[in-house]
Amino acid sequence: MAFELHDAGVALMRQNLRRRLPEASEEDIDERLADWLRERPGAEFGDAEGRPVPWPRRAP
Repeated sequence: MAFELHDAGVALMRQNLRRRLPEASEEDIDERLADWLRERPGAEFGDAEGRPVPWPRRAP
């Protein structure tokens, strides 16, 4: 189910990019989509609440 949600999110963002950039080529859309997946705007430090910590955590 998680992979299906991921695929749905990617498809929605691809649609969004096509709507916002109707003149863009398929390669440009693919590049922007890849950038979006790498940068994750709004979730730069993950999806969980709290403060970012180094990973893997080091033993005390």
